[in-house]
Amino acid sequence: MEYSRSPLLEVEQSLLVLIDVQDRLAPQIANHAAIVARCGLLLQGARALGVPVLATEHCAAAIGPTLPVLRAQLDAGEMIAKRQFSAMAESALPEALRRCGCRQVLLAGMEAHVCVLQTALGVVDAGYECWVVADAIGSRHGDDRLLAIERLRESGVRVVSSEMVLFEWLGGADHPQFRTLIARIKEL
Repeated sequence: MEYSRSPLLEVEQSLLVLIDVQDRLAPQIANHAAIVARCGLLLQGARALGVPVLATEHCAAAIGPTLPVLRAQLDAGEMIAKRQFSAMAESALPEALRRCGCRQVLLAGMEAHVCVLQTALGVVDAGYECWVVADAIGSRHGDDRLLAIERLRESGVRVVSSEMVLFEWLGGADHPQFRTLIARIKEL
């Protein structure tokens, strides 16, 4: 499936995927508290604006479940168990993309140079637009995160910040959710 690339994110075309923000992995990630907070901000924004959300858990028996602060905001049907590093290598994410009809896939989570990177490359390979939220991804080592961002850009993935995402989804100050989301942004 091939789409023309949009210059901005569109609520009606977006799907947010939180990658492996799990309780035994997250504490090992550099700057993890800020990354988890940004994932929470994206999740709150997606909920407020009607953007569909999925979350992956990689080998949850070994790495643990999604962090409770995020898991509390997710329904069981939004969870994808995976064993492959790329969530696109599992059937659930490609099926969800076909069902929702979204062409813009936003990724946030852990680890930037493994599961986020490989999922992003799979999204691009499948013909969708892929957007990775730089302030909402992390790796254990900063160099791995930076190399992942470089490789993502070289591969046609758009690298954005969480605020860029929210402001593009809002479109303007007249949106009914503007004040709520601005207050949350200012908290961070």
